[in-house]
Amino acid sequence: MSSRPALGAGHGGPVTLLTRMVARSRDEEHRAATPLELFFDLCFVVAVAQAGARLVHAIAEGEWQHGILSYLIVFFAIWWAWVNFSWFASAYDCDDVPYRLLTLVQIVGVLVLAAGIPAAFDRGEFLVSVIGYLFMRLALTVQWLRAARNAHGPARTTALRYAAGLVVVQLAWVLLLLAPSPVWLFAFWPLALAEILVPAFAERSQQTPWHARHIGERYGLFTIIMLGETVAAATVAVQSAVDDSAALADLLPIAAGGLVIVFAAFWIYFAVPVHEYLQSNRESFAWGYGHYVIFGSAAAIGAGIEVAVEQATHHAHVSLLTASLAVTVPTALFMLTVWLVHVRHFKRGAEQLVLPVGALLVLAASFAGHWAVPVAGLASAVTVACGLQLATRREVL
Repeated sequence: MSSRPALGAGHGGPVTLLTRMVARSRDEEHRAATPLELFFDLCFVVAVAQAGARLVHAIAEGEWQHGILSYLIVFFAIWWAWVNFSWFASAYDCDDVPYRLLTLVQIVGVLVLAAGIPAAFDRGEFLVSVIGYLFMRLALTVQWLRAARNAHGPARTTALRYAAGLVVVQLAWVLLLLAPSPVWLFAFWPLALAEILVPAFAERSQQTPWHARHIGERYGLFTIIMLGETVAAATVAVQSAVDDSAALADLLPIAAGGLVIVFAAFWIYFAVPVHEYLQSNRESFAWGYGHYVIFGSAAAIGAGIEVAVEQATHHAHVSLLTASLAVTVPTALFMLTVWLVHVRHFKRGAEQLVLPVGALLVLAASFAGHWAVPVAGLASAVTVACGLQLATRREVL
């Protein structure tokens, strides 16, 4: 048995059969996302795509209240499963055979969760999704028990608290399966709150040694995956224009505006070195939890573009304003949340107004009729340009 990860572990090097799972250094140089983490993220694309597709269908059929509520519930499960793995891996990734196998079990859970999304979204049946979640939670609990076995003092207490918290809350989700479907709408929120309180409870003894630069990169990569859904939606718009030349004049502006929005979102998110801000749990908890809205809105932009495409081709049973709001509301929400939890810590003076004002301009674009999406794209581009201008002026001064 080796006492430490093999040289090159996690980066394509040799894999140790079994090693002691010990905490990694917070000052470790060149700490980057591993191939296993990237593979794990890639598998979430399936779940995100399923949630987005059901959201598009619900809004296009005029059931936007049900669609948004179901999306919030389903996306919480996707987001929280990813968060749990990512923060644990940042602190304890030893990349031995048991670690890899347990991570692969979690990937199986993600795929099962994705398979259960249509039933959960459309009929309020959560059995398959909870089974997928159970796979992920059992594997992660074993990981925390491995960490506890090789830890001492407060670090061991923290690991055991994580394991206990995961088991207790997961049991509550399983018991909730016995309740009628309408009960889920009321019981979901207290259990979701219990989920996000587990880290605060567990880390009262000692903070886990997550790596700021690594966590910043992991969240950035997942943001790219969410924005990729919007790129795919813009592609759908272009394809629809190719297939339906009569709608060409309506669809190409939607595609162009959607692409500008996603380009602007990318630029806005990656404008600051967030690892310089993440120093302790005090900053990281609010930042990490705020990404529920950032990730969810980024993926919802793509769903909104698809609704706009369906409305333009007369396949959606919603008004033009509703279809426009399906794009502008998540875009504005993305801007505001990125500013609130991610960017504002690096801005000074007038720079603080750029993203909030940009979000208002995007919302105002909702009333531009058939040009709503391209006008929202223009507002997003202007927001980026103003931010660059002010940042350059500050650096010169």
